[in-house]
Amino acid sequence: MTLALPTVTAAYAAFIGLLAAFLTVRVILNRVRFKVDVGDGGHPALAQAIRAHGNLAEHAPIALLLIGFAEALSAPRAAIVALGAALVLARLASAWGLSRTLNQTAGRQSGAGLTVLVIVVSSLLILYRLLLR
Repeated sequence: MTLALPTVTAAYAAFIGLLAAFLTVRVILNRVRFKVDVGDGGHPALAQAIRAHGNLAEHAPIALLLIGFAEALSAPRAAIVALGAALVLARLASAWGLSRTLNQTAGRQSGAGLTVLVIVVSSLLILYRLLLR
């Protein structure tokens, strides 16, 4: 079995990268605004910006790696497109929810659930593709 270059995943990684840059800038701007170098200084807006960025950094890399491995193992293109789109949607929903409040929101919950689903489906797809070898 020949490994394919994961170009579809690369495109979705680029979208996630732009979201990460946006969330990073939000943290920086809030740090400057509130004159806080470390932590959140007790400012809810900074705490929300930090969590939105941190949440993306915690979950997106493993999901992108798994989608990329599935694509490299020649998983169906439609599955890769669906997983990538679901991941971008999930991370946008989560960032939006965390940017509004640190309490539970529909965005946070749906983003978290959809991200876990992407991770599980990608993992199972990889295992399936490896068993076919």
